[in-house]
Amino acid sequence: MSSKVRVSIAMLASALVGAGITLTTGVFAVKETPSDTLPLKDLQAFVEILNRVKTDYVEPVEDDKLLENAVRGMLSGLDPHSSYLDKEEFKEMNTATTGKFGGLGIEVQMKDGLVFVVSPIDDTPAFKAGIQAGDYIAKIGADPVRGLSLKEAVDKMRGDPGSKVQLTVLRKDAEKPLVFDLKRETINVASAKSKLLEPGYGYLRVSQFTTTTGKLMLDELKKVKKDGELRGLILDLRNNPGGVLNAAVDVSDAFIEKGQIVSIKGRDADSNRIFSATPGDELSGRPIVVLVNGGSASAAEIVAGALQDTHRAVIVGSKTFGKGSVQTILPLANQSAIKITTARYYTPSGRSIQAEGIEPDITFQPMKISRADADPFESVREKEADLKGRLDNPEAKKLVEEAVKAEGKTATDTKKSEEAESNLAETDYQLYEALNLLKGLTIARGY
Repeated sequence: MSSKVRVSIAMLASALVGAGITLTTGVFAVKETPSDTLPLKDLQAFVEILNRVKTDYVEPVEDDKLLENAVRGMLSGLDPHSSYLDKEEFKEMNTATTGKFGGLGIEVQMKDGLVFVVSPIDDTPAFKAGIQAGDYIAKIGADPVRGLSLKEAVDKMRGDPGSKVQLTVLRKDAEKPLVFDLKRETINVASAKSKLLEPGYGYLRVSQFTTTTGKLMLDELKKVKKDGELRGLILDLRNNPGGVLNAAVDVSDAFIEKGQIVSIKGRDADSNRIFSATPGDELSGRPIVVLVNGGSASAAEIVAGALQDTHRAVIVGSKTFGKGSVQTILPLANQSAIKITTARYYTPSGRSIQAEGIEPDITFQPMKISRADADPFESVREKEADLKGRLDNPEAKKLVEEAVKAEGKTATDTKKSEEAESNLAETDYQLYEALNLLKGLTIARGY
């Protein structure tokens, strides 16, 4: 480091301490805090380390690179979610929150020296290949992940759409590492999708929370309600890594008539906020079942917590990820930014789920089932209707007609519905069980 740079850093440190000023998280913001001044000895040690690295490291290092690495280390040492974003990373962050970005479609963080998969995003290369929440990425191509920063690992996974990358993954209970060959794509995430599972029973999938999720969700609800009012709804938040706080509030508000949705509390009392519901419920009080799992994090947990605490929905599945903190993106003058944890959030009952997660009301473990062999005695097993001299039911025909009319289904429709249920049980057993629970709730509540 040149003597000019060395003197400038030392003079800066001395001036800050002498004035009793500390930099805040805002852009060039300062505030006088005489009782909380920067420690001179630590600043001197910092400058000394910069000098030693500059003069003694095996290869020359540019001053701006050293300072950027120091800032990255300062923020990453706070918690897993605080970080420095250079100009390119900040641009990508802004793009991601709008629901369009390039890559493999994985929400990741650094854990135990490896890249930990928080969640794959629906309909992306990672999701289609079978990468799961809870996986550890050990190698990217031929390069081991251990020793890389999260940024370096993510940069290696990114690339031009159409280019290929190989990931070696460690998965709990897998006998050996799993190898996935992926083709990068431009990711256009439709963060909300819907369909009818059966007449009257809607399914709404929210895969992440972007700035447009609230509006998309309302549009999807209109689609599934076009053939008539829903009797109940399944809201699927499995493997939803979170996203924009306001989007989580919008989704919760769509089903909660009144009261608190979420509150956030930080060190600065001025930043504390309470988000409350506005009048109106898109389902008019009809039952909701929310599906969650270990990949449901952050904003997804805000929605699940709000619907659980207000008794608006039954939460089913497995325990959620447990990210109960709020990050704020603070732009800097050089077009970079810092992402820093500024608050914790609390569910309506005042609980924090940080590092705890949300416990479902009913636990549904993921499992695979297969169709059982047909009962060999079914064709010869007698029922009352088969007995000689039985009494006929004079109301039988009428009861069948009324049941069909009430459901609005023909005999063919009924058969198709039964086949769809059977297929659903094999392809997504958790969703199958959630649908059965939803049906029970609608019947019990008279919808």
